[in-house]
Order: sequence, then structure tokens, then C-alpha cells
Amino acid sequence: MKIAIDPYMFRALPIDEMVRTVAELGYEYIELSPRDDFMPFFLHPRADDERVAELKNSLRTHGVQLSSVLPLYKWSSPDETERQTAVRYWKRMIEITSDLGCSLMNSEFNGRPERAAESEGAFWRSMEELLPVFEREGIALNLEPHPDDFCEENTPGVDLVRAINRPWVNYLYCAPHSFHLSGSDPTADIAAMLRYAGDKLQHLHIADSFNHKGSSGLRYILNPPGTAARIHQHLDIGQGEVDWDIFFGTLREMNFDGVATACVFAWEERARESSAFMLDRMRKELAA
Repeated sequence: MKIAIDPYMFRALPIDEMVRTVAELGYEYIELSPRDDFMPFFLHPRADDERVAELKNSLRTHGVQLSSVLPLYKWSSPDETERQTAVRYWKRMIEITSDLGCSLMNSEFNGRPERAAESEGAFWRSMEELLPVFEREGIALNLEPHPDDFCEENTPGVDLVRAINRPWVNYLYCAPHSFHLSGSDPTADIAAMLRYAGDKLQHLHIADSFNHKGSSGLRYILNPPGTAARIHQHLDIGQGEVDWDIFFGTLREMNFDGVATACVFAWEERARESSAFMLDRMRKELAA
């Protein structure tokens, strides 16, 4: 098993300082997420050969490895021009990931929930173009449903991953999305969702969140009433309502042996303390 950190709370640091900070906190793996000087959200990658070499040298110097690379592009957009643009960005980022010597990428389904059928069609067109590129470069792919994507729930998300029908395309379960992944049910049956993913479960994002469906849907009051906005948090373990006993207990029963990434974004003012806490808790739970 690899325990990694998403260093998004350290994204303002220069690359070498970010890697050094992660190493000082005790992490052995980084899940590289969007940062403006390397891989911005929804835009063409900024990294050139020099910047790629800088990151590789920093990883080598500080004794840290990349577990995975996480780009976000609109590859399921129902707008065909936007989709084609995203595919071009993906191809460049796959090339960079290969140059970095990393063999795993992960991302979200993307698309629009109010145009789900069109978005799924766009997703499959992108898959037809990109699966041969992933395969040629020897890079595996993990996918997750996300709030406000065309696919937001666990069961259809797992089924979509299975439908791709490649052994190297697998499923990512994001714990702070649990209350969205369970759909309209006010309780999140985390054990059932993890078990449904079964052998396709190869990646975890770990952070806490409150149940936005709790208290008869009044945990959060959004205006105007009926807004389609989604809400969740990425908090330290224990600060929300995810049932961690069930979460970690189920993973131990399943003998989970993939990548587990600390994905707390809520505490930039105490990023080091939060990241250190998460590593300690994850090590204790996943080694038990």
C-alpha cells in the first residue's frame, strides 16, 4: 500500500520547497494535483522539460516518489470543441506523467449532471481517443464520481469503470464525497459502497465531511431554495460525520492494497499540522 498526500494546501510553495515540506512531514508519496505553474485546472499544462526535470530532481533529492498524477480537464463536456480541447490537454499531461516516471493517473468523470446522457457520450468519445495513449505509455487510470459531474454516485460510477473493460482502469473512492456517493439516501452505507467496488477499488481519497442531507436536509441552508449547488468539505479525520470505524474496518476486511491519499483542503492556515495528523492516523488505521 502507498500512503500519499495531495499537496494542494502547499501549492503556493516553489516546487522544491513543496517536495521538501512533504518529506519533512514523513510522507513517501505525492499525488500531484493541479498547481498553476505545472498543471492548472482545466487549462493546458504549463510544465516544460525544464520544470519536469526540476520536479524529478526534487523528488530524488528529498527521497519522495509520485504515487499518481491528478489532472482535471473537461473531457466529458457536451460541447464538442471543449471536449476536443480537453483531449489535447490530456495527451500532453500523459506525456509529462510518462516523463516523470509515474505509471498512474486519476481524475473525475466531469461533464454536466443536467446533461448526463450527452456528457456520457462525450466521455466515451474521449475514452476512444485516450485509452490507446494510456496503454501505449503504460499508464494506469483511476476514476471517481464527483459532486456536480454527470456521474455523482458510487454504483453507477463503479459500473462505468467496469464498462471500460480494461484491467488497468480502476475505481477511486473519495471518502469526503460519501454523502453524495450514496445518492438520495440520508445515510451513507460506506461498507456497501466499498464492497460494491470490490476488486476495482484501487485508490482512496481520505478526508472528512459533514452529511449535507442530515437533519431533514437542514444541515446547510442554501439560498435561493432549490439551488442545485453541491456542498461538501475536505476536513481532518474526526472533524465531520464520515463513519471512520466502518470505513477503515471494511478496507481491512477487503485487504485493500492500493493508494490512499490524504486530501484535506480546509486548513491552509495549519497545513503542516493537518497533514502530519492525517499521516499518523492513516498509518495506524491502514496498518491495523
